Amino acid sequence: MNKSPYSSTKVIELGSCAFRQWRAIHSHCRFIHGYKLTAKFWFGGSALDEKNWICDFGGLKNLKSTLQSMFDHTLCVAADDPHLEDFKLLHEKGVVDLRIMDNGVGIERVAEFCYHAATAAITLKYGDRVWVEKVEVFEHEDNSAIYEPIKPTNDQIDSMVLNHAIVTAQEIGDPVVTMPEPIQTPPHQSTAAHVGPRTTTGNYSGLFSGTNWG
Repeated sequence: MNKSPYSSTKVIELGSCAFRQWRAIHSHCRFIHGYKLTAKFWFGGSALDEKNWICDFGGLKNLKSTLQSMFDHTLCVAADDPHLEDFKLLHEKGVVDLRIMDNGVGIERVAEFCYHAATAAITLKYGDRVWVEKVEVFEHEDNSAIYEPIKPTNDQIDSMVLNHAIVTAQEIGDPVVTMPEPIQTPPHQSTAAHVGPRTTTGNYSGLFSGTNWG
């Protein structure tokens, strides 16, 4: 990946999200609790465009919509939560809007999810001219977490995110968020989460398919 003297940042409000850290038996985080999440994205580029921009922030509306469908007024719980069936029942009754995260919950996992969602969106729009450097997600002004993968070499870029897509949440059925097995490329190579039903109840197509990035 070429290093550019330019970088840019974008802040996106993810919404108010509830979590349960069932493994945090030593703290009140084992209870359902919530935060107003905000994500800050760092973008790098090999060159500026004709408008002297790295990234057109006006073209990130679909990314914002995807992230908010995941985290705005939802309840995120781990796939191994011992009370998962209770949460599914509440979802079926319309009490909560459930998201099940296979790799567990936590602000670090939220930052990881946002990184992969942004990488998919940016790659579809710009190819390898622009990339996501890192993502920082804030629970509030005092607490945040950063996901910043090890940078790949130029030769590795060709085999990374273009072979990957996140799956959209057009209409949540069985609300499962999965982190698939990574492709055997760089350490940050897509473990991108997706939102949507498992194959037993149907599948969603590519997250940004049919999107007009103009």
